[in-house]
Amino acid sequence: MPSIIEAENLSKLYPPKTKAVDNVSFSVDEGEVFGFLGPNGAGKTTTIKMLTTLASITSGKANVAGFDVARDPSEVRRSIGVVPQELTADDELKGSENLILAARLHHVPRSEMSGRVKDLLKLFDLEEASERRVRTYSGGMRRRLQMAMGLVHSPKVLFLDEPTLGLDIQTRTKVWDYINRLNKEHGLTVFMTTHYLEEADGLCARIAIIDHGVIKVSGSPKDLKGKFGGDVLSISVDSDTDLTEFLKTVPDVSDVSHEGLVYKMKLPKTEQALPIIVDGVAKRGLTITEISFTRPKLDDVFLEVTGRSMREDEGGEESWVQNMNLGRTN
Repeated sequence: MPSIIEAENLSKLYPPKTKAVDNVSFSVDEGEVFGFLGPNGAGKTTTIKMLTTLASITSGKANVAGFDVARDPSEVRRSIGVVPQELTADDELKGSENLILAARLHHVPRSEMSGRVKDLLKLFDLEEASERRVRTYSGGMRRRLQMAMGLVHSPKVLFLDEPTLGLDIQTRTKVWDYINRLNKEHGLTVFMTTHYLEEADGLCARIAIIDHGVIKVSGSPKDLKGKFGGDVLSISVDSDTDLTEFLKTVPDVSDVSHEGLVYKMKLPKTEQALPIIVDGVAKRGLTITEISFTRPKLDDVFLEVTGRSMREDEGGEESWVQNMNLGRTN
């Protein structure tokens, strides 16, 4: 499948010598949901600002929807939708009026405007609330309206920055459903950031983790969990005979620890090592009384790659909420 976003050795240097993004290269396939993850201040926002023409590129190049970001910023802006983290809908306008305003800002032909607004209100379950002022909307309704506003001009790529931040789990699940529907039924390419790692795990075909301006790893969530995570196996035995040295000899087993009669270890796949462990324990005259294991999560990958929590605040990057029609910033 062809790439709809391509970044090649992309760098951003802020005066005097702060390198926010350092020779970043990646691609996003057309019709893909791509997750861009990293701690606060890692370079996510700066990268997205360059891709969406809101920040100049110090070196390297990027193409979005077939257009060079530096040479054809206007064409890039026509091809993308942006849903920022901050809510930008006008509280004093009705839901439908906000959509019409967004359509006008994106130069949607008047002959198509009414149909698009109606379709988007239906898609995001906002028909009944369309004539209410946005100040009466719940947080989830505002998020859905924001997404509708980002889609009103039928973009090829939708950039989502923390689309479910601050929402309860029920509302977050609904938003995930909308994103899935846009991708599966309409073939929309989605480039998203999120602090909810289970969200990226469930929605994204591939992810990239950036830290200190450098992409550390990229790939499918499944592949990354297998490579950097690994199962955590716990066994309980009926005797205090020390099994530590034996368990360390089992292929691919690492980080063996025990407390009393309970042993814990890390391994790529429990299914492969468990028969060896069970046989070895039996040969030493012990009986396993309990077995449990946990599968790796994307959190495990993130922590191993970055060594810190997703929500650790290191000052962050500046907000990137700006009107797409105002052109680039430095």
